[in-house]
Amino acid sequence: TTPPSEWQTVSVKQPTEEDLRQLEFVWKVCKHVKSNAIVVGKDYQILGVGAGQMNRVGSVQIALEQAGERVRDGYLASDAFFPFADSIELAQRYGIKAIVQPGGSIRDQEVIEAADKAGIILVTTGRRHFKH
Repeated sequence: TTPPSEWQTVSVKQPTEEDLRQLEFVWKVCKHVKSNAIVVGKDYQILGVGAGQMNRVGSVQIALEQAGERVRDGYLASDAFFPFADSIELAQRYGIKAIVQPGGSIRDQEVIEAADKAGIILVTTGRRHFKH
């Protein structure tokens, strides 16, 4: 697992030390979930997990629906990059504060712009957890 000291904040909004600790927690849990894994949490509790879907936004939807309102101002981890901005837009609707993901999509700039527009902190690890 890549330590937070090696992560890169790509959004305009910057994480606090506490945000980084919370992101590290959901990132570590995400490592142990199968493909297209999304983990959402808050206050060091896992509130929702989505995995095994044909697309990433499907996993995001499942994890956020499980968490419901409790995830407002919470944290989201993705085991692989977001290929489109739709997952960020969905996270905004649930009030996600910060997201950690590997980055590396050809559409990274669109994803970063969506996070900035939503006021979401976006951090990249440079390393995937994706597994089948």
